[in-house]
Amino acid sequence: MADDKTWGVAHVHASFNNTIITVTDLTGAETITKSSGGTVVKQNRDEASPYAAMQMAEVVAQEVLDAGIEGVHVRVRGPGGNQQKNPGPGAQATIRALARAGLEIGRIEDVTPIPHDGTRGPKNSGF
Repeated sequence: MADDKTWGVAHVHASFNNTIITVTDLTGAETITKSSGGTVVKQNRDEASPYAAMQMAEVVAQEVLDAGIEGVHVRVRGPGGNQQKNPGPGAQATIRALARAGLEIGRIEDVTPIPHDGTRGPKNSGF
């Protein structure tokens, strides 16, 4: 990674109900742009789809490039806690669309919160 590039951090929260993208500076203190699945699709059931994630990522990437940031480190987060650990269907599509839109992708990191013995999990259905 070259030092002359300006970097940001793309926080991708991908659940099975929605996908949220927030791009901040490297410290995470200043938000450059943000978007969610509801801003690009009409039906609620489509908010977490890969198509919605690609549409959001294209809009976000254009705003990030306009702000002077050439590359992003991606932090992917699933629902976590005592819910599902793996991210939703929009995570991979988001990363692919960010790269296709002209942003350089630095590190890809999974920041899903994992409980170290917390509350009791949801009941098992059927068993």
